[in-house]
Amino acid sequence: MYRTRGPAGTRQYGPPRRTDARRPGADPAARRHERERRHPRYWFAERLLLTLSGQRPVHWMLGHTLPPAYDQLAELAPGAPLRPAPPHRATPFVRHCDEFQPRPGVIEAFARIASGDRLQALAFRLEHCPDQKWRCAAVELGGART
Repeated sequence: MYRTRGPAGTRQYGPPRRTDARRPGADPAARRHERERRHPRYWFAERLLLTLSGQRPVHWMLGHTLPPAYDQLAELAPGAPLRPAPPHRATPFVRHCDEFQPRPGVIEAFARIASGDRLQALAFRLEHCPDQKWRCAAVELGGART
């Protein structure tokens, strides 16, 4: 710890302040990856993955889904279709997520879910509701619609 003078002569303790714009360990690819993860599609893909892999209960998505999508989740979740298969035991993760916007306020997204050497598809629709929140309106898993 260093002792420095702050505003109006007050004493402050801490390391010297960094004045350049660089940050340690911030490469462009990591920053781009972090920016992508802030999109609603990634946020919902992560939450749907946790629900459909049995790591979170279905009611965890209650405030983030419209009634038809919640019904779809309630049908899909008991079987935990994204749970890792016994030989793999690798935790599933969102490998890639992308979107298509058919009109303003609607996002049709897909995600590739990887677990070991297994890859599964997850498609979902997001709608921007009047309360300015994104909500999931439909869920499809592996091409089979419920």
